[in-house]
Amino acid sequence: MVKNIPGSKRKTQRRRFFEAPIHRIRRMMSAPLSDELREKYNVRSFPVHKGDTVKVLRGDYKGVTGTVVRVDYGKRRIYVDGVVRQKASGETVHVPIHPSKVMIVKLNLDDKRRVEALERASKIKMVVGG
Repeated sequence: MVKNIPGSKRKTQRRRFFEAPIHRIRRMMSAPLSDELREKYNVRSFPVHKGDTVKVLRGDYKGVTGTVVRVDYGKRRIYVDGVVRQKASGETVHVPIHPSKVMIVKLNLDDKRRVEALERASKIKMVVGG
């Protein structure tokens, strides 16, 4: 039996996850790309960004497709347009979803730095009209 001694793997892995710097959290907030995007960009997954269109693959909202409204790095969750519920007061709120439970259907390529990151990841030169 492995005890939780200082320096044990279990403790180290949890500490690295919860104390991760923002640039590592951003990489953790990645979601798989759809088959069409995977073939087009030659990339398996990419960090989720506000404005991306995603499809929910797991949970109560499975099959719902919507636009990412907000990305919460503190809670490591995303909020999708169309994935909402009613509070007891009658107010409608977005339900937080883990990025690994969604698939990116359409990328938001308004940001030129994101296009450059996609080019670096894919090793394919892209032409984006703008």
